[in-house]
Amino acid sequence: MSLSIGIVGLPNVGKSTLFKTITKKEVDCANYPFCTIDPNIGVVAVPDSRVDQLTEITNSAKKIYTTIEFVDIAGLVKGANKGEGLGNQFLANIRNVDAIVYVLRGFKNDKIINPQGKIDIMGDKEVLELEMIFKDLETVEKRLISLEKGAKSVKSDKNIIKELTVLNKAQEFLKQGKVLSTQAWLEEEKNILKNYQFLSMKQRIFLLNGLANEIDSSIIDIFQKNNWPFLIIDIATELEAADLNKEERVSLGLPAESKINDLIKKSYELLDLITFFTTGEDETRAWTLKKGKKAPQAGGVIHTDFENAFIKAEVINWQDLVRAKGLSKAREKGLIRTEGREYIIQDGDVIEIKSNA
Repeated sequence: MSLSIGIVGLPNVGKSTLFKTITKKEVDCANYPFCTIDPNIGVVAVPDSRVDQLTEITNSAKKIYTTIEFVDIAGLVKGANKGEGLGNQFLANIRNVDAIVYVLRGFKNDKIINPQGKIDIMGDKEVLELEMIFKDLETVEKRLISLEKGAKSVKSDKNIIKELTVLNKAQEFLKQGKVLSTQAWLEEEKNILKNYQFLSMKQRIFLLNGLANEIDSSIIDIFQKNNWPFLIIDIATELEAADLNKEERVSLGLPAESKINDLIKKSYELLDLITFFTTGEDETRAWTLKKGKKAPQAGGVIHTDFENAFIKAEVINWQDLVRAKGLSKAREKGLIRTEGREYIIQDGDVIEIKSNA
């Protein structure tokens, strides 16, 4: 599975600069070089030092990182749902993403026009969330018309009734201006809502664009008290430093790692994703998996046949493999375990699937 993140924001908040910064993060890997699919979609390989170390230990001919896709859409404006600016029709472009980054302006630069007239992180957040809510409301109301016709049938399907009930509940929340992801839902209700890919149901990361000293402490307190996932990143600085290596960054007084890496890590945490590896002479490869999944499902990520034809998995933690200096030595030391169908894959596992496929 490949992680997909949508980027939204009001005009001149640094959204396009963030996209440029991300898409300059090319990693040296033959199979997943950075590529721009469309003007507003960028796919980058996720840097992972574990891949590098495993490649060296097992003398792999190539290395393949996991990828992350970023989808950038036109800047939203207040009233987009009523046709202001470019309207909100293009919000459909991020229906398929796993999470959404809300870029909020915190930087104080008079040279960059602020259409909102002032720095107002909470106000901008509210505008963006309302536009998501209005878009979802539009989707709900269209579906309800169809479902209500079906529900009037004498032989009405029980599933239609269930769906109708859940969507009426969602409609009520949306009319109250509430984000769907923050409401209480039963598991069955969540499964019904998943079919619609509601924008306000998606996980959110708030990126406060500015220097740490430009973001008022009271704003940070609000985000922390509400447990809203957020990062403070000065996107302009990250763009300028995008081509620098670690040593060059440090020499300029910057953190060795790009803060964009923090955004990627935050995305993985938010979506409960882990990374496992396969390695050998041909290639070392990183794979993305939902936390809590079992060995057969990890096999299915590698190849669909491996899940159904799963027999067993040989597993070792990547650090143990590096310390053992290779698969053969790790095997000699008894560090490679044999795990069955019930084994839950851990972040950093190096696995080899045995199947009868």
